[in-house]
Amino acid sequence: MDEITFYKICLFSLFAFAVIVYFSLLLIPAPYGRHLRKGWGYTVRAKLGWFIMEFPAFVVIIIFFFAGNRQTNIVAIVFLLMWSTHYFQRTFIFPFMMKGGEKKFPVVLIVFALGFNTLNGYVNGRYLFYYSPVYPLSWLYDPRFIIGTIFFISGMVINLHSDHILRGLRGSAKNGYSIPRRGLFKYISCPNYFGEILEWTGWAIATWSVPGLAFAVFTFANLAPRAFTNHRWYLEKFSDYPKKRKALFPFIK
Repeated sequence: MDEITFYKICLFSLFAFAVIVYFSLLLIPAPYGRHLRKGWGYTVRAKLGWFIMEFPAFVVIIIFFFAGNRQTNIVAIVFLLMWSTHYFQRTFIFPFMMKGGEKKFPVVLIVFALGFNTLNGYVNGRYLFYYSPVYPLSWLYDPRFIIGTIFFISGMVINLHSDHILRGLRGSAKNGYSIPRRGLFKYISCPNYFGEILEWTGWAIATWSVPGLAFAVFTFANLAPRAFTNHRWYLEKFSDYPKKRKALFPFIK
């Protein structure tokens, strides 16, 4: 099998995994955080688990940047910086800022995330830095790049701000959870997930690529069911939870 055939199989697999993950998570909530429960095998500290599973996402795309033929292409460098900024924060900052990081995280989820992040880094990195048509410098002022970058940056800011709000609530209640009321939490239960979905939708638009689209679709498939589950959890846990608040998208769902 040549590499291009292997690459196409990997790309198709991302879309297939997205469908499987979406419907699986609608039925069985991923067992971490507030939904952690017994029966999922060996666990490690959540901080360590997050670091391990996010690390390949940061490293793999850098490897394929230097393995490709676009090291001097300005647009390729910009894409690398966008991706690396997100995953540097998720790998080296987010886990160590967690409150409640002493909680446990199932190893089975870490293994799955390692596989996905490696596959996703390969699919996006190999395309952007080898298989794609060379992005001209003019791409930086193409409407697709501009709109996508606005989405990407806006999503990152929403995600980081929402995580900051949640960290501030940890330990403020006996059960470790209370109702978030600031920022986009006024309108939706999971603005951190909304921000990440917006971010990778922006990536898909900015790169205008099928691999970018695959990542955006998978992000939605992975986080939307989690948002719906969290929303139901809030409604069941707190009798005074705002009934008009939506789960994931303001004023919609």
